Amino acid sequence: MTDAATRPVRWVKVLDQTRCIGCHACTTACKSENDVPVGVNRTYVKSVDVGTFPQVRRAFQVTRCNQCSDAPCVAACPTRAMHRRPDGIVDFDKSICIGCKACMAACPYDAIFINPEDHSAEKCNFCAHRLDVGLEPACVTVCPTQAIIVGDLEDPTSKVARMVHREVVAVRRPEKGTRPGLFYKGADQATLDPLAARRPEGGLFAWATQGGGDAQHLSSGHPGHRNSSAAALLSYDVPHFAPWGWRVSLYTWTKGLAAGSMLITMALALAGRLPWDNPVARWVAPLLALFFLSVTGGLLIWDLKHPTRFYLIFTRHHWKSWLVKGSFVIAGYGGLVALFLLGSVVNSIGLREVASWAAMPFALGTACYTAFLFAQAKARDLWQSPLLLPHLAVQAGLVGSAAMLPFAVWLAPHPAVVLFEIVLAVATVAYLLFVAGELGMTHPTAHAHLAVEELTRGRFARFFWPGVALVAVGVGAPWIGAVASPFALVGLLAYEHSFVQAAQSVPIA
Repeated sequence: MTDAATRPVRWVKVLDQTRCIGCHACTTACKSENDVPVGVNRTYVKSVDVGTFPQVRRAFQVTRCNQCSDAPCVAACPTRAMHRRPDGIVDFDKSICIGCKACMAACPYDAIFINPEDHSAEKCNFCAHRLDVGLEPACVTVCPTQAIIVGDLEDPTSKVARMVHREVVAVRRPEKGTRPGLFYKGADQATLDPLAARRPEGGLFAWATQGGGDAQHLSSGHPGHRNSSAAALLSYDVPHFAPWGWRVSLYTWTKGLAAGSMLITMALALAGRLPWDNPVARWVAPLLALFFLSVTGGLLIWDLKHPTRFYLIFTRHHWKSWLVKGSFVIAGYGGLVALFLLGSVVNSIGLREVASWAAMPFALGTACYTAFLFAQAKARDLWQSPLLLPHLAVQAGLVGSAAMLPFAVWLAPHPAVVLFEIVLAVATVAYLLFVAGELGMTHPTAHAHLAVEELTRGRFARFFWPGVALVAVGVGAPWIGAVASPFALVGLLAYEHSFVQAAQSVPIA
């Protein structure tokens, strides 16, 4: 038998919703104990009105971090600021947080926020500082009905172990495979499922009105009458916001352009279809790639809440994070493009050939790694499509050829112009097929279906449909030439913005 002194500890929490009276004492105690600013919450009590008058009741759910065994926020954090302790508590270190919001995008429970005062990510951490000195979390001590129970799941004599192993308990969103350490007893499905209750008309919640004018505002509840729980109306929730805004939308476009312009040009040169001494291949492609790589890096740093800490991605890197892997791929690609440019300066075709062969996989990685980065956002079901990886490669070829075509018309002989026109037309057709595939396939979850609704008929349709229509002009590149380029470039930018934002528009809390 394992000695109690050496037995591993696994802190978990049981929320007994049969006892919760919705007094919000846990919310206020948490704010006081952890100095949480107004406007953000480590924990709050969500309420849903179930039924129709006069047969109606109010169901509560204490909402907070789920302390997952397989925590997506920990995997996504590029600096290990978000980390899991040996005792099972998912904690955070604000001193090394760069404010990239990758943890927010990764969390399937919308439990993480950026503190508006110190600009670092935080969430419920079980009041670890109290547990470490033998005290209970603040929310436990103030709950008037003892609805919050904290204990060691590995201790068979603890109350939480008896409740979890012998009574009927539930977790939120078990399909995400995070193995939460937060269990609900007697919770209503109308509260556990973020789409089970419809949102009130006009955003009129109890004690507050939540508007949806801001593109990053995430309205809670199901937007229509097809919610999965009959006659359930969300009556109280806190505001939620999409973690990644227009800068991330723009970065996906600039990154694709930086990768695609060089990728297409190098492929044509290595295939012998474009002379190495052609000014398009020798100067335009590497300079364009380096320029848009610089813009991409600038956008990524600008989007950080702690931009001066961006270097921690390279000095404290966490290899499970695709933000880290992508940063190293971009840096490697930038170095190889610079080497190619050096070959142009010293007029060494051999050096450019070597740099091209080495840079090709890095260019492709620069274009496509975002598919893996988005896949780490487990709650954003639209981003889980297996078509996203090849679609990003096609998009890079599309914007790359569109950007290079005007320069080819200006500086290259006729055969080179035709090549870029053909590549643009073929990439456009492939892009349109991917869009049709992503929209036409059966979406396996309600979250993915709602994201497509927002994309095609909701707030972001005004970017999506014009974007697709403008990109489609690229099909005519062999006939209209460089006239197709600005249409394709602007169209894909509009499409990227709609796709990135629509995926984040579905409530997950």
